[in-house]
Amino acid sequence: MKKHLLILMACLFGGSAFAQNTHFTTAGTIEYEKRVNMYGVIKNVINKDNESWYAPAFEQYKKNNPQFKVLKSSLTFGSNKTVYAPLPDDAPPSNSWFSDMPLAQQINTIYTDLNTNFSITNKKVFEETFLVKDTARKINWKITDETREIAGYMCRRANALVMDSIYVVAFYSDEIPLSGGPESFTGLPGMILGLALPHENVTWFATKVTDVPVAETSLKAPVKGKVVTYTGLKTTLTNVMKDWGEYGKKFFKIYLL
Repeated sequence: MKKHLLILMACLFGGSAFAQNTHFTTAGTIEYEKRVNMYGVIKNVINKDNESWYAPAFEQYKKNNPQFKVLKSSLTFGSNKTVYAPLPDDAPPSNSWFSDMPLAQQINTIYTDLNTNFSITNKKVFEETFLVKDTARKINWKITDETREIAGYMCRRANALVMDSIYVVAFYSDEIPLSGGPESFTGLPGMILGLALPHENVTWFATKVTDVPVAETSLKAPVKGKVVTYTGLKTTLTNVMKDWGEYGKKFFKIYLL
């Protein structure tokens, strides 16, 4: 009995010490790397109606460009608010128009107030800039038991379906107890440090987390652009792309992400 009591006390004190030593990051900056499998993205838009001119252009693209396009972004967070923004692209410009596809760019700067579940997004669509003001996207996540380490944080996997057809895999860490993440993906019990849209051939993964105090004044919402709601933007895009066929549908959902 005495032996069992000593073991129990050791477990209790050990657990207490672990809890005391656990550090939670509540403010700072996360650097993300976005990787787009351009070969996969281009293949997805080739069909029997356009392959006569798309296929040769794709072969030419492969000769002059790497398979993966890499872009960088940052997420500043604090006071239960986040600002997600692209970082300058220092890669040499590509002469291929494939590089202008929306998934191959970074078109969003997003401010999210997690206290009110409201977001403001500066979104570049072709030659126009919109300022989308609306509630943050509601995502019905299914949390799994799978875990992995990302940027020094232990993360748990969650899956979801957004816009009825886009399959999403996310890895979040409750060591950063904010329900934020890259782009418009939020709503998990911790920060999303890894995100993948497998069928869209794109991923976002944190490469560095800097744990520093963030002044609330630095968490500013974007202000430029034509003000619309999410529904208003969807209506505008529907009208513009109604005659674009399957090609337009692929652009349509990327602009609404």
